[in-house]
Amino acid sequence: MSELPEFDPHPGYTLKLPEHPRPIVIVGAGGIVRDAHLPAYAKAGFEVASITDLRLDRAQTLAQQYGVPQVYDDVAAAVAAAPDNAVYDVALPPEAHVDVLEQLPDGAAVLLQKPLGNHLPEGVRTREVCRRKGLTAAVNTQLRFAPYVAVARKLIADGIIGELYDVEVRVSVRTPWEMFPYVLDLDRLEINMHSVHYLDLIRSFLGDPTGVSAVTVRHPEKSHANSRSDIALTYGDRAVRVVVSTNHDHHFGERYEESYVKWEGTKGAIRLQLGLLLDYPRGGEDRLELVTDDRLAEGWRPVSFGGSWFPDAFIGSMGVVQRYLEGSIPSLPTSVEDVFRTMAVVEAAYASAARGGEPPPYDA
Repeated sequence: MSELPEFDPHPGYTLKLPEHPRPIVIVGAGGIVRDAHLPAYAKAGFEVASITDLRLDRAQTLAQQYGVPQVYDDVAAAVAAAPDNAVYDVALPPEAHVDVLEQLPDGAAVLLQKPLGNHLPEGVRTREVCRRKGLTAAVNTQLRFAPYVAVARKLIADGIIGELYDVEVRVSVRTPWEMFPYVLDLDRLEINMHSVHYLDLIRSFLGDPTGVSAVTVRHPEKSHANSRSDIALTYGDRAVRVVVSTNHDHHFGERYEESYVKWEGTKGAIRLQLGLLLDYPRGGEDRLELVTDDRLAEGWRPVSFGGSWFPDAFIGSMGVVQRYLEGSIPSLPTSVEDVFRTMAVVEAAYASAARGGEPPPYDA
């Protein structure tokens, strides 16, 4: 049992802070930087050296709010003024990645926003640039580092619920896509921009799936792309069911809204309610609960944790890069090379959905 990946998590997932934090150069001053990156770095005590955005007024507003000394409207200018040991935090859509990466110094450290591309070839190009320039490149897969995920990960690694045999993600909410207008014209939406979080999270527990089956559909009265998906992952001959089920069009009130991750094992189960999605971006109640066979009569018990997805998980995703750079962990679990494999799972999901299901043998 000990050889199963969930029992041997990467040491980068412990959420320790770097001992010698490096200054951060942020490229992009959009909503995610405002709502998550900057609050996280302020909470962790990370220094932000500058913010760059084509709209200088946006960068200036955030810089003033968070005491950032420099702002730019040009990446080259930000790079020229950056400290030699800076970590570049590129919080831009994937179509902007390659252009920005080409302007960074060879050998630089960079944290990219996900996804790596709207389609896999874009991710391939991003990976190629990172390899050619020798970048220490990671991807902001922040859900891996959410405080409640860290607690669940340790409980599972310690064998508290035994071997995993069922992992389920269920989301049924009204998602305000209008807050992110640039995604409304994409030909791919739900899996690429949302379920990628869960597919990546699952990989961080179970490793790479050997097969992917999916259906993803749009709403009949909405113009944007797919907004509801079911994705099933297989792991060879391992007896584990893994399902991600999302419905972002549930606009019928909060009574039957759902947003959870559930891990079931041979000795118990863990259920995590992701409150952020229940009232995005303000967020509802986060809740982590545990039930075990040896205390079954007590039912589901609350498990304590501190913090939430926003902003705390963003401390971990930047922190793990800096811990790797200072040598306090042996490898970078969120490297572009690793997260490219998440994008391969996303691509397989879209390919499966495009093929459609197996036709029933009605005429047998």
